[in-house]
Amino acid sequence: MRRIAGGEREALRQLYQATSAKLFGVCLRILVDRDEAEDVLQDVYLTIWRRADRYDAGRASVIAWTSAIARNRAIDRLRARGPLAMAEPVEDLELADDAPGAEALLEQAGEHGRLLACLDTLDARTRQVIRTAFFEGVTYEALAQRTATPLGTVKSWIRRGLARLKGCLEA
Repeated sequence: MRRIAGGEREALRQLYQATSAKLFGVCLRILVDRDEAEDVLQDVYLTIWRRADRYDAGRASVIAWTSAIARNRAIDRLRARGPLAMAEPVEDLELADDAPGAEALLEQAGEHGRLLACLDTLDARTRQVIRTAFFEGVTYEALAQRTATPLGTVKSWIRRGLARLKGCLEA
């Protein structure tokens, strides 16, 4: 990432070769449309190129950081489609993807146990909406629809839950 932050195109090419299949899978899982996923993937690598200097190895592995960027860009594109885009829940889609999910990546990074312990300190409702949003890629709007809860309430649950998780993980 330091080489990319320094403007080395070869470093970005190597990162692309190592991560593009996984990141494309993240985009495709959320967006379903192959062409749209490819567009978002291009945007992901432009973002990585521009923000490589912000990468902090102490906070996340490269694959976790890049996967988060891909997930966020795909969700942004999904939201831009409007409310009808949420008609089919993401987790109901059957896509062949043998790549590890978010939980597997955290486990590989050695943080899985700590995260689970901290998640267990949250109330069941908050724990479920956080798991659904961040491990399954479901948007806040879709969560609000599923739980028949106002969007602002769902956002508040997640914001407060993430604040408690952060405090727990930092302890």
